[in-house]
This record gives sequence, structure tokens and C-alpha cells, in this order.
Amino acid sequence: MDSVSERLEFATELCHAAGGVARDYFANRATLVVDQKGTQDWVSEADRNVETYIRKQIETAWPDDGIVGEEYTPKAGSSGFDWVVDPIDGTTNFVNGIPTWTIVLAGVRDGRTELGVIHDPIVGETFAALRGVGAQLNGAPMRVASGTPLNAGTVAVGYSNRVKARHVVPIVAGLIERGAMFHRNASGALSLAYVAAGRLLGYVEEHMNAWDCLAGQLLVSEAGGVIEDQDADAMIREGGRVIVGTPDVFETLLEMSENAWRV
Repeated sequence: MDSVSERLEFATELCHAAGGVARDYFANRATLVVDQKGTQDWVSEADRNVETYIRKQIETAWPDDGIVGEEYTPKAGSSGFDWVVDPIDGTTNFVNGIPTWTIVLAGVRDGRTELGVIHDPIVGETFAALRGVGAQLNGAPMRVASGTPLNAGTVAVGYSNRVKARHVVPIVAGLIERGAMFHRNASGALSLAYVAAGRLLGYVEEHMNAWDCLAGQLLVSEAGGVIEDQDADAMIREGGRVIVGTPDVFETLLEMSENAWRV
């Protein structure tokens, strides 16, 4: 087993363990300390403590690797391999008692995402991908939907306070005009995993941070979907737009998004 395969196995086990830690906090939300970072942008002690837990496990198992997380300062590594961590993607759901949130880990080397894991502790689903090998859901191969047009499926639309609100409306309107359903579950990572699993036809968001999207983009790509070619290191530094879809709908979603976001 090579080092990336070993890291994927480690990441899958770690996401399960971290999911257990987060689930305990979720079950005791009445005592949870929550702070507001911005409009509709929350962080809880669960986010911080779960990330601390994940970091400690990585530092023990892979001490030379770098770590980039949502809640803490990046740790530089010497191995050339960096972990990108979102301890709880979907914090707004988490703090409001909505059981739609995930633990997310991606592994990056030379500007490419090499592995990705998105774990849903509530449903008990683990989406995992290794570059060039494929994507799996709970150990079984998964593929994006095939042969489904927009007017027979659903596309998820992401939104955050980092972008102009008016840029979201044309996307939703465009989907409705084409007969598609639109979806938003407040966890971009989980939505991307659902595209990879064939449940959604695509996902678009004008700006995402690396910890929210790198794992999911790899999942979609390895499951036979289409993603934009992006440098993972640049995404870590700055974030960027995310457009993914099945081969049947990707070009339409790309055109719709670019028209909406240039206004």
C-alpha cells in the first residue's frame, strides 16, 4: 500500500472517530458555546474542539505533513503533503439542531487533491475518493447520474456572505425555467458528495473555501462527473468558485453560473 492509500485509510478512520466526537456535542447542544463570525456565519466550541482532535491525530500519525483547517492557523509541513480540514461543515445546521452536517478531510500534494473523505455521522455514510482510483460510498463504488436531463433532476445551489446576494437569484431562476429543482442544505461538502453519489445533478457556488470543496470536487471527478480544473494550493490560499455536474448538465451549469456572476 502506498502512502496516499495509507493516508486515505487513516482519513476514513479519523473522520469516523471525529464524527463520534461531534455527534456527542450535537446531542448536547443546549450547553454548546456558539460565536458569530459574520452574517449567518457561526462557529461553536464543537468546531474548534473537533478540529483540535483531528489535528492531534494527524500530527501523531503523519508528523511531517502540513495541516490547513477552518478554525486555526495553518501548520507548515516538510513532506509536501497537506491536510485540509473542515471539522464540521454545516455549522448553521449543527447549532440549530438540523441533522445535516459533515466531517471533511482532503489531502493535497503538488497542487492536486489526492484524497477526499466526507463523513455524515448522523446518517452513517462515508464518501471517499482516491485520485485515479475512483470514489466509494461506504466501501461500494459510486457514480454520478447518467442520462438525466435538468428537467428531470435537482441541482444544489450554494450561497454565503462572501458573495453578492443578487448573484444567486439568476441561478435559481434559471434552474426553474429549465424545469429543474433546486436544493440547498447548508452543507456544500455534503451536496458535492450527493452529486458524486448520483443524487444531485450538480452543484454551483460562487465562492467556497478549500476545506469545504476540495474533497467533494475529487469525489465528483472520480465518480465520473465534471469539475473545473483548479490549482488546489490556490484554492487553499484564496478559495474560488465551484461548478460541478454530470457530463449531461455541466456545460449548461457553467454557462448559467458565468452569466449570473458577471453582473
